[in-house]
Amino acid sequence: MIKIVPSIAVIKGQCVHVDKSNFNKVTKYDVNPLEVAQKFEDHGIEQIHMVDLEGARRGRPVNYGVLETIAGYTKLQIDFSGGITTDGDISKAYEYGASYITAASIAVSRKELFTSWLISYGREKITLGADALNGKIAIRGWAKTTEIDVADHIGYFYERGLKYVKTTDISRDGELSGPSIDLYKHLIERYPGICILASGGISTIEDIERLQDIGVWGVIFNRAFYEDKLKLKDLERFTQHV
Repeated sequence: MIKIVPSIAVIKGQCVHVDKSNFNKVTKYDVNPLEVAQKFEDHGIEQIHMVDLEGARRGRPVNYGVLETIAGYTKLQIDFSGGITTDGDISKAYEYGASYITAASIAVSRKELFTSWLISYGREKITLGADALNGKIAIRGWAKTTEIDVADHIGYFYERGLKYVKTTDISRDGELSGPSIDLYKHLIERYPGICILASGGISTIEDIERLQDIGVWGVIFNRAFYEDKLKLKDLERFTQHV
């Protein structure tokens, strides 16, 4: 069964959606991150993806308070991301309640360091963020594009023990137009056993079913929930354990 991993993206402690890294186009949702997390938990969801958007932009996490609150008042496993570049950032994230971390920019600028994290913290605790526009990796909250091929980038770390990768097709993010099925199929075929967290474009239960059918490990969504395209009650088919 595919893993349902809703995203809580945060700026100044508030739930938001940023349009493809354009911080001039921020949709703010009038909901409290903790209340949203508790709703997820009430419907059988076990894990969330928390994105510190300010941290991603600055290159260092800043919204530890939200992480600590959600960890303190729910039993959710929290995958924390946004600006993680040092061992100290990881230690602090764990201290404030993260179960896992996702790092992206550092895996481009310091490959050896990210590889060392897979060894020192364990491949179950470290996820590679590999978000791409037109097949090329983008970093620093998607504000900076590179010429690095997304599949090759994932492959480098796959050969060094990587198990989990979060991949967003940035062109589809927030568009609610369906996920990049061909991209995920290609990655699954090329890297057997890789656990892909698919993100970008997901807006319906059918989208999630299609991802499950091709062997995607988990699905991340944000805007579709806040704008009532994906209803938590409907997601229970994936979260209720028999």
